[in-house]
Parts: sequence; structure tokens; C-alpha cells
Amino acid sequence: MSSVRYVAIGDSFTEGVGDELPDGHVRGWADLVAQGWADASGQPVEYANFAIRGRLVAPIVEEQLEPALALKPTHLSFNGGGNDMLRPRTSVSRVVGAFEHVLERCDEEGVRLILLSGANPSGQLPLSRVIQRRGDLLSAAVSSRFAERTDIVRAFNWPDRELSSPPYWSEDRLHMNSRGHHRVAARVLTALGLEPPPAWWSLPPLPPAAARGAAYYREHVGPWVRRRLTGTSSGDGREPKYGAWTVFEPRSG
Repeated sequence: MSSVRYVAIGDSFTEGVGDELPDGHVRGWADLVAQGWADASGQPVEYANFAIRGRLVAPIVEEQLEPALALKPTHLSFNGGGNDMLRPRTSVSRVVGAFEHVLERCDEEGVRLILLSGANPSGQLPLSRVIQRRGDLLSAAVSSRFAERTDIVRAFNWPDRELSSPPYWSEDRLHMNSRGHHRVAARVLTALGLEPPPAWWSLPPLPPAAARGAAYYREHVGPWVRRRLTGTSSGDGREPKYGAWTVFEPRSG
């Protein structure tokens, strides 16, 4: 058994949406962290990922936290609230309360918490000022609430202005592309005291996203609105991509 057992919980940000490989597999920053951790340490890393796209913060905690802790991890990463932030009447205190509960359970189980804030998509989205304001409030509240816990691994992405620029985002403007996921993975590995590949901080730009104007609203905004009206989620019926331990071996060179 490896000395590092890392499990991730969250929504599409942690599932890896936007970083789709040619075979259709969704990768994302958490997968990259698992591999980068193994490479940097020279030791195998056991990895699981319970994140499901579209999840609000309450279902993330209710559905994913205890199964993740049941695996007896050494480290657990948590991010949530991004989908809550896109909805009216979101309670920042309720989202912060979810973070508090995750920390409490990690403390009880002796698991080290890796705390993330999501990247800031607001510059490319409709209602950008509203999303920016809500995100700023949530980011500040989480940062302030856990400021005294120096044992928590922090990887806060919301304040990263470079990451919020269009070259790091996929066609839907809501999820990071592969370039964005690599930058987040580099930040997490650095926060863990590991050395990520330097190129991960800023890979070469990808071709510009295609959908613009009316096409963007038809292909991306319209389906999102329909899900809100029908009370459905993009994650309905999905299973965790790594619901049990998967071993990432260090790569030579």
C-alpha cells in the first residue's frame, strides 16, 4: 500500500469537465495532481475521485464525503459552491458551513484537507458582475474562516487573474480547458510542497473556442436554462469516475 492515499470530492471543477481526452475520458486537475504527486515523490499514489458535475455544495457533502472517508485516505481535497453561486438567493454562510463540516470530519478521521477555491469564469459569462461579486464574497468568507488553520493545504484559484483570462477556458466559458486544469494542478502540487512540471503553469494556448454570439447561447446557455427550469442536473445518473482506489505509478523521466 502506498503512503499517500488521495481522494477528491466536488463538482465538475474536480471531476475535470473541460479537459476531455481524445478517447472521451475526462481528466482534470485532480487526476493531474495524482500523477504529478507520484512523479514528484517517486512513490505510487492511490487516488479516488467522487466528484460529479452539476452538484450543489450540500449534495457534494451529503453524497460524497462519507464514502470518500470510508476509503481511509491520508488526504482529501474539497471544493464546492460554484454551482450554488450561479443561482439566486445563495447563502454564503451555508456554503461556508459545508466547508466547516468537511474540515470537522477530516479532523475526526485524521485526514489532511486540501482546500480549493474554483477558478473565476465571470469575465466570459453573462451576468459577469453578479457572478464576480458572489464569488468574491464566497472566496473571502472561506479564506477568512480558515485563516488560522495552518495545517490545511490551500490552493485558492479565484484570485488568479491569469487563470480567469479566456485562453484557460473551454467553449462553454464555464469550465476550464486542459490548459486551465494544468495550472490548477501546478498550484495544488506547489501547495503540497512538491515541484510540478514548470510548463503546467502556462501551457501553449489552445485554438480559440468556437461558439460565439447566438451559437454560444444556443449550444451552452440554453441547455443550462432548461436544466434549471426542469430541476435536472448535468450530473444526473453519473457515477464517480474513480469510486475505488486507482494506483498512479511514478513515470520515469
